[in-house]
Amino acid sequence: MDAIIILDLQKGILKKKDFSIVLNNIKKLIFEFKKNNNIVILTKHISNDTDSPYYIESSDVDIPEEILGFGDYVIEKTSCNPFYRTNLSRILTDNDVSKVYICGFNTEYCCLFSSILCADRGYKTFFIEDASGTFGDEFIYEMPGIDINDFIGSILNWSGEVHVLYTHEFLDGF
Repeated sequence: MDAIIILDLQKGILKKKDFSIVLNNIKKLIFEFKKNNNIVILTKHISNDTDSPYYIESSDVDIPEEILGFGDYVIEKTSCNPFYRTNLSRILTDNDVSKVYICGFNTEYCCLFSSILCADRGYKTFFIEDASGTFGDEFIYEMPGIDINDFIGSILNWSGEVHVLYTHEFLDGF
């Protein structure tokens, strides 16, 4: 069985900038996973930091209703590691998952670490680059001209451990 893990698609992140293309790609992937009776796992990052877009006592921490209804599982997590103090391992084992697809937010944190951790646990792992996003940019990182998604996608691809796809490649059966 295959599973898609959609990381931290939460209202607070969606307020940071226009993520309409990323959101549209995630919806296409969800539709395809549901159509093929595969598993959709949503993660919800929570934090006690009042400055965080994941602040637990804010409605910004919520997953948008248009996405929430499609999740087979919702996992609350407190770090970039979706396995840390969660039941993700049990969900993947119980559903006999062998392939994991990663997308969501933020590319350079949770998507990067989750991709590496899934590959390290023996799952055939795919990072969907254009169904992932970040509010990080060249100014935050003081790296003029950097495209965070492309940079992280290249690192993962070059690792030989994680396969990097675009939404259309997945939908076309790569």
